[in-house]
Amino acid sequence: MSIHDLEPRYTIREATIKDCDLINSLAWEAFPATYQAILTPEQIEYMMHWMYDEANLRRQMTEEGHVYFIIYVEDEPAGYVSVRPEDAGVFHLEKIYVLPDFQGCHCGSALFRHAVAYVRRICPEARAIELNVNRQNPALGFYRRMGMRIDREGDFDIGNGFYMNDYIMRLEL
Repeated sequence: MSIHDLEPRYTIREATIKDCDLINSLAWEAFPATYQAILTPEQIEYMMHWMYDEANLRRQMTEEGHVYFIIYVEDEPAGYVSVRPEDAGVFHLEKIYVLPDFQGCHCGSALFRHAVAYVRRICPEARAIELNVNRQNPALGFYRRMGMRIDREGDFDIGNGFYMNDYIMRLEL
């Protein structure tokens, strides 16, 4: 019997600085699996350090306004999401990743709904949530099912000769 055969019991909690190591380890499993068919191993390695080194996670949480949430299934960490304020009334869903073993059991939609509810709770006047998603990422269908639409696209120089070639998707609140 697998986790997919059961009705999973979810718990979502806000992460603290003490969770940087856990987020880092979840990212090292989820991020490369997500992008292995889209990005080069060199770009994945670069982006992992750029986004998920413990010092960078700390800075995101303490200086850049990122709030992380971790989802647990049957007490096992299964994924994470982070959001941050961007502009007046607009929040950015920075990261949403689910470990491969837990994909298909609705962890992503639970994290997404939790992030939206969080934004509505802390900022009732929020107008929208945006996110960047690689134009080749199969998760585009997921974001559309969650009510997002493609608003625009961009190619973002992230350093070291690498670019993020993204759609910027938007959910009106």
